[in-house]
Amino acid sequence: MRLETERLVLRPLTLGDLVGLTSFYGDPEVMRFMGGGGPVDALQTRASLERMIATFEAEGFGQLAVERKEDGSFMGRCGLFVWDTASWTPTRVLDSKGPVEVEVGWLLGHGYWGHGYATEAAVAVRDWALGDLGRERLISLIYAENARSIAVARKLGMELEGEVELFGNPVTVYALGKRPAR
Repeated sequence: MRLETERLVLRPLTLGDLVGLTSFYGDPEVMRFMGGGGPVDALQTRASLERMIATFEAEGFGQLAVERKEDGSFMGRCGLFVWDTASWTPTRVLDSKGPVEVEVGWLLGHGYWGHGYATEAAVAVRDWALGDLGRERLISLIYAENARSIAVARKLGMELEGEVELFGNPVTVYALGKRPAR
């Protein structure tokens, strides 16, 4: 599985992406609006990467590595996460016991910000999810202070829908498509 845009290649993550991901996950500025709001160490990054790889292998979708075509630089990740909406914890569709939401999520290294790469990658993932994967609804969970990610979500056609608590922090829900009846 591989997605290509004008400037990017998106492919399944591998353990070979660990060094780059560890650098990004260890950067306080990159991680300011992710998870618990701060950097994580190499062991936590490896565990996260292993979960993302296993999820992709089990479900056929998930997070993808983002590489720049011109030089092959590993820029970060972008893809799909599945959330259990009862607890707002990560899950897999195969493991879910109730309603889930599918999120388009992205993380790029600081040096790649401000060039439209996140939007370009997220648009490719959105189109893949709505087209090939047949999703009718997508969300993005974004800290209210994260103006850059809010701009990306809006470019995806998402609108502010509400707020939920994620890992003890309030985050906004941007959505594309109708909310399912619960």
